Amino acid sequence: MHLKTKIEAGEFVVLAEMEPPKGADISSMIKNARRVKEKVDAFLIPEMSNAVMRMSSLGGAIALQQAGMETVMQICCRDRNRLALQADLLAASACGISNVMAVSGQDPRFGDHHQAMAVYDITLMELLDSLKKLQDGKDMAGIDLRGSPRFLVGSTVQAQAKGESLETEIELLNQKSNSGARFFITPPVFDLGTLGPFNNRVDRSRIAVIPTVLLLKSAGMARYMSRNVEHVVIPDTVITRIQNAPDKVRECIQIAAEMIAALRSEGFSGVSVSTIGWEDKLPDILERI
Repeated sequence: MHLKTKIEAGEFVVLAEMEPPKGADISSMIKNARRVKEKVDAFLIPEMSNAVMRMSSLGGAIALQQAGMETVMQICCRDRNRLALQADLLAASACGISNVMAVSGQDPRFGDHHQAMAVYDITLMELLDSLKKLQDGKDMAGIDLRGSPRFLVGSTVQAQAKGESLETEIELLNQKSNSGARFFITPPVFDLGTLGPFNNRVDRSRIAVIPTVLLLKSAGMARYMSRNVEHVVIPDTVITRIQNAPDKVRECIQIAAEMIAALRSEGFSGVSVSTIGWEDKLPDILERI
């Protein structure tokens, strides 16, 4: 069953983030994806996460599509102007990619090419509007297309925001939904309680909210994220569990599996599992669901 069909039917979906390689060899990416393809509804292909140069999301998505696996291609405002963004979307559609996720992209200063100049020719909202226009048969200049793409469109939401920031997120969420976004992926979640205020404000029967479940690699990583990553809360109990575990990697895998189960029981539309380089651990996580 395709991702779009499952989301529209209200079924729980599982996405797995699959980073394209930093190079031209796609063999490991294909191998890791094939190991879990029966347990995953689609593979989310990031567009140079954290502004680290890699194969493009379009290239990675095409590689997995050609191997018979459904993908969600990220499309990012940071690196391309409106011409290139529209061109990539048309190419994606022609290559059989039917799911896209619109994102702004992280600042290049935090990546591995510090001299790179961010483009940001259009905003995230303008990108979503352009997706809507393309599917209506016109480009951003109003010129007719010869064949319109058809996409299930997603974007992001900071579901753990608080106070005025939460009010802003809710407003943006509604704007994105009105512009055609049908699913929304959150930053990593480690504590269901942090989603309470958001849940009280959003009709999840109308909007598909898909939290990210991130595989931690160590107690140090968890501690750093808790202190320095905005909108991510990691309880001290989680850090202590990892510190005290005789097999810390196994404990991190168990924590991820437990969070997936908890999000499913809370009625969320699905999860997006991110392993940031530990894609070989995906089978261990998904087998425990």
